[in-house]
Amino acid sequence: MVGRLGGQLRVLPGAMIGWDMTAALALGDALGVPPLAMAELLPEIEAVMVAKYNEQMERSDG
Repeated sequence: MVGRLGGQLRVLPGAMIGWDMTAALALGDALGVPPLAMAELLPEIEAVMVAKYNEQMERSDG
C-alpha cells in the first residue's frame, strides 16, 4: 500500500510535509487493509518517509 501513495504527497516549495491521509485511508480501505492497522502504521511510516525525502532534497540542493 505504501508504495502506491507516491502520487498522494503533500508538498510545499522545497519540502514534503506528508501524505494526503484522506487518500491514503481510502486506498487502504479499497485494498482491504484493516483500519486499525492503518491508524497504527501510517503515521509512523509517513514520519520516516518525510524525514528521509527531505534529507535527500537538502543533499541534492547543496
